[in-house]
Amino acid sequence: MARIDLNLAHAYKPKPKEDADYALLPLKMSFEDGGAYALLGPSGCGKTTLLNIMSGLLTPSQGTVLFDGQDMTRATPQQRNIAQVFQFPVIYDTMTVAENLAFPLKNRKVPPAQIKARVGQIAEMLEMSHQLDMRGAGLSADQKQKISLGRGLVRPDVSAVLFDEPLTVIDPHLKWQLRRKLKQIHHELKLTLIYVTHDQVEALTFADQVVVMTRGKVVQLGTPEALFERPAHTFVGHFIGSPGMNFIPVEVEGSQLRVGQQTLACQQPLPQGALKLGLRPEYLTLLPSATLGSAGSLQASVTQVQDIGTYQLVTCQAEGLTLKARLQPDQPAPTVGAVVGIDLLTRHTCVYQNEELVK
Repeated sequence: MARIDLNLAHAYKPKPKEDADYALLPLKMSFEDGGAYALLGPSGCGKTTLLNIMSGLLTPSQGTVLFDGQDMTRATPQQRNIAQVFQFPVIYDTMTVAENLAFPLKNRKVPPAQIKARVGQIAEMLEMSHQLDMRGAGLSADQKQKISLGRGLVRPDVSAVLFDEPLTVIDPHLKWQLRRKLKQIHHELKLTLIYVTHDQVEALTFADQVVVMTRGKVVQLGTPEALFERPAHTFVGHFIGSPGMNFIPVEVEGSQLRVGQQTLACQQPLPQGALKLGLRPEYLTLLPSATLGSAGSLQASVTQVQDIGTYQLVTCQAEGLTLKARLQPDQPAPTVGAVVGIDLLTRHTCVYQNEELVK
């Protein structure tokens, strides 16, 4: 296992001059020894590029990659002692499950007794002990990908295990089982795991720390709780959550806060000028019409009420903005067409200036 320190940028074209020329904008970050990390963001944001730079499949056009303080920028994957699991299963169909799992260890001349013990341990963790004698050709895509996961985990001395969207081919009802299993394996083996995904549920349930990326830039590194409660960038608030965070453009002048044509009293110290207020649907409180005109209460009209089963989703319109509130099933929902108040300044409200969180 290793601590990985990155201080780099990468462009596929020579002599990049502007941000759009970079696949990865300049970044400086560290992955701690034994940590579980997720690289999260939409397709094309640079997640796989960053992963391939860490694995040694790609050399950064600028900067360095350090493993435990040693410069490995131009080292091969073998020299870095990296295991990588790809989006689609890569196994040997003519080999049995046991032979596939043992293959990385045999290549490194590990004694047979150690190989047998380690293969048995990983197979048990993946719940494949009863399939060790089956050939790869007769397995389903789900089972083949479990073998790929196992081959990545089987080497006890590996510096890090890198996963590039490994659950893409897995049936949805099995994904949660494998995520739970990977989390369990991480706690037992204490390996450094870095997991690329565009699925926020995968990232937030697997990782202790999540790296959120967009357009080649790392916009936040934090715990799942921090990403949800205090997004450092409006993109994080929008991308994390279902639905994402509500954003309300406001103008602050002295002790007054203006939203469209509505002017509200502002009883909290805020930066002057143009801001955005961010409120999660879980924390957006709908007040009865009797409260309209109170400090910080925005007038809105209810346009839709959806019963999702585990919660009710209420959609409102206010000054041309669409705002969503998540209510518990036992909370009374307003009727469509009702006029409600929305408390903008609560302890859960995040304030943004130029898309960045105001500390």
